[in-house]
Amino acid sequence: MLEQIIKENKTRLILFVLDGLGDLPNSAYGNRTPLEVARKKNILKLLPKSVLGMAYPISLGITVGSGPGHTALFGFDPLKYQIKRGILEVMGMDMEVYSNSVAIRGNWAKVQKELDSFVVIDRRANRLETSINQQLVKKIEPIIKQIQEEFKVKIDIKSGLEHRLGIVITPKEGKFDVDISSNDPQKEGLKVINFPSTSKLGIILEKLNNMIFDMLKDDDANYILMRGISDIPELPNFSKIYKVKPLAIAQYPMYLGIAKLFGFDTIKIDNYDNLVDYFRDYDFIFIHYKYTDMAGEDGDFERKVEHIEKADEIIGQILRSDPDVLVITGDHSTPCIYKSHGFQPTPYMLYSKDGDVFSICQDFTERECYRGELGIFPLTLNMQLMLAYGKRLQKFGA
Repeated sequence: MLEQIIKENKTRLILFVLDGLGDLPNSAYGNRTPLEVARKKNILKLLPKSVLGMAYPISLGITVGSGPGHTALFGFDPLKYQIKRGILEVMGMDMEVYSNSVAIRGNWAKVQKELDSFVVIDRRANRLETSINQQLVKKIEPIIKQIQEEFKVKIDIKSGLEHRLGIVITPKEGKFDVDISSNDPQKEGLKVINFPSTSKLGIILEKLNNMIFDMLKDDDANYILMRGISDIPELPNFSKIYKVKPLAIAQYPMYLGIAKLFGFDTIKIDNYDNLVDYFRDYDFIFIHYKYTDMAGEDGDFERKVEHIEKADEIIGQILRSDPDVLVITGDHSTPCIYKSHGFQPTPYMLYSKDGDVFSICQDFTERECYRGELGIFPLTLNMQLMLAYGKRLQKFGA
């Protein structure tokens, strides 16, 4: 139905995603959330022309990762289009993939060997510096070469920010059955999960890590924890469906990766200065801000407040481009008291330049969003709302 009534025009639509934005009342801070504590001078300027609500990515009570959260934000069903973390990571890092490639998101980790098992000491190797990550990748090049020759595969490992890695494995003939899941136990003190010996891909990954440990066992990072092991999915083209020219702007590769899979142009930035300079040739701009989620996962309430305030400064920049529609929301909630993603809906705010709203809320917080004009609704309706307020939908039916 939506595709039938979308029309082109010159309105500019901006989606600003504060990763893990939503939170819960914290007794140590007067039963308030970081959004309630943060100073938001630019957001408050938008309230008279904004509608608010709370949005859930899949269904009430379901905790999601960033992949499903962004799939919903782009207007697609996360259950139908399931994207694993590996392909998002490597696409965002501009790694070359083929139709028969396997993509993996890796973390350098510190483990110790106990009998025939490896026990995780630090899942992120103390978030080692990016420069050390790059040195380690170069150091293991002889191992990669040996495994490539033995198993007749092409292996590309690229260092990302801090402890993160992108890994692409492509067989010279045929295609792997991607029938294995993560080796990451998700918690320190637990044993690494062995890949199954019945899987050729699993055998390759086990040998890779065993050889890495033998070489690096005394280093602070000596093992690779692997997640999001995936083949290459086929996804809808955002531009063709919504009749826009889309751009994604982010610091972290994964979010550029998911946008690229949906057909966005992408720009990786080091900071958020001079954002408006990138907008010139685009009418749909997706901007991702990671640090609210990182603070939530660390359980750091005050740092989450600080990053909401920094995001508010970025909104001041965005407003200089005079958007017709600006959505400020998250891809999921990350409550500080959980130190992880939560199942709670994410706060959602849509600013309309035309002011065609009721504007009943006094602040952009979880409590106000729960009583907002939009109520509690599926995040998959985000694009429908943005297009409607951007005057890009025609009447449906006679």
